[in-house]
Amino acid sequence: MVATSGPERPGPVVGAGSGFAPSGSQFEISHGEQRAVVVEVGGGVRLYRVGDRDVLDPYPVDQMCDGAHGTPLVPWPNRLADGKYSFDGADYQVALTEPSKSNAIHGFLRWRNWNLLEQSQTRVVVGHVLRPLKGYPFCLDVRVTYELDDDGLRVTTVATNVGDAVAPWAYGAHPYLSPGSGLIDDCMLEFSAGVRVDTANERQLPRGEVPVAGTPFDFSGGRRIADQEIDYPFRDVARDSGGRAWVRLTGSDGRRAQLWCDSSFRYVELYTGDTLSPDRRRRGLGVEPMTAPPNAFATGSDVLRLEPGESTTHVWGASLG
Repeated sequence: MVATSGPERPGPVVGAGSGFAPSGSQFEISHGEQRAVVVEVGGGVRLYRVGDRDVLDPYPVDQMCDGAHGTPLVPWPNRLADGKYSFDGADYQVALTEPSKSNAIHGFLRWRNWNLLEQSQTRVVVGHVLRPLKGYPFCLDVRVTYELDDDGLRVTTVATNVGDAVAPWAYGAHPYLSPGSGLIDDCMLEFSAGVRVDTANERQLPRGEVPVAGTPFDFSGGRRIADQEIDYPFRDVARDSGGRAWVRLTGSDGRRAQLWCDSSFRYVELYTGDTLSPDRRRRGLGVEPMTAPPNAFATGSDVLRLEPGESTTHVWGASLG
């Protein structure tokens, strides 16, 4: 394939300057004015833009991915208390990747290299075979397809159990909607859900559920985010006739970045980015579709049992309104 730095000749793109990108090879696709860049490290989308307007908040090619920007979360999203869980009568312990809170977070594949499996002008497929690990002795083939068409960016994840034992599975994605320029404080947010999962404790683990209607987390009518801090999962999200849940963020330029997810995602977490570095804080709204809530492996809530040979599919997308 031919290396390129522009949308007119998609292919692997290396980092600027020294030729080294912390996120590895950059796989670019385009369709009309749309451009997206998928990365080797973590298998996520680093950039999605329409013309000169970002739809998803990017991170620089010469920097490491921060805040899990655009990353698929495999084989569980969010936090797992003490890295411990039980499955089919066996107890497991995984590494604590958020040691300050004694949690394991966002699965295993954020910093792994993903393989380029297919690429065309408008479509790229990356994959990773998750081999058995201490604490997760299962084997999964995970493939993520990123494609652009007239409706925007569509992301399809297929996980297949290629091992010989039933495997626990939950999934999430971690894109950030872009305000265009400036901070998300001046943006109008539209999002409707029935219940907020309360994680307001030092370890950010669920401690109950709270109705959303009439609270500061009710954005069903659309309102300005201002200086409100949000880092919560939501359940019972409103869906359209096709089963999609939507989050819409209208910037000060009047343009609307929007994200949808299919019915396999029962939860959507919103995150205003307040814990990112000062130069990155509140410059994107984290919108995390999740099939299960935080600490799901420990509680068993909404964890899928993947039989040997069985596959599961999850789809989300983004566009500029």
